[in-house]
Amino acid sequence: MVDAGRILDTDTLGDHVDRLYRAAWSLCGSRTDAEDLVQDTFAKVLAKPRRVRGDDDIGYLMQVLRNTFISSRRAAARRIAPVDAPEGYEPADPSNRTQPERAAETREVFGVIAGLNDVYRDALVAVDVVGLSYGEAAALLGTKEATITSRVYRARLQVARGMDSGPAGVLDGER
Repeated sequence: MVDAGRILDTDTLGDHVDRLYRAAWSLCGSRTDAEDLVQDTFAKVLAKPRRVRGDDDIGYLMQVLRNTFISSRRAAARRIAPVDAPEGYEPADPSNRTQPERAAETREVFGVIAGLNDVYRDALVAVDVVGLSYGEAAALLGTKEATITSRVYRARLQVARGMDSGPAGVLDGER
């Protein structure tokens, strides 16, 4: 019959804290990381009953400690590492709270766009607002890419003229 082992005695785990801590410190190189590693190791071991072979609990605990350490390093390697911004970099502020004049201009531009003829508005929104390529916009709107190109060009002209003369300033006959 195969030896199924014995249940790990959770009452004696505290006897091994010092040895595990020293091993964790040597793996991590940091006292605080070592404390976290030992805590994670005990959390895994105590989460459910464990069967161990032989009488040596420390061997099993060291293996769990090592595996926990390796798993945490692999997980950390997969995470995106933060990078410091270059010298003199000022991030864009997407909120209009700090730039009310920009918010007013945005409202005005969107008002002019809303006043465009449907075909020009749809093409302009698809390309300039949503950021689709001309080919993607053509497929979305069910037309040719060249048609999208000319509609976006004309829509931009209408928006530019509308910004100069107000929301009603679209090209004559293209409304």
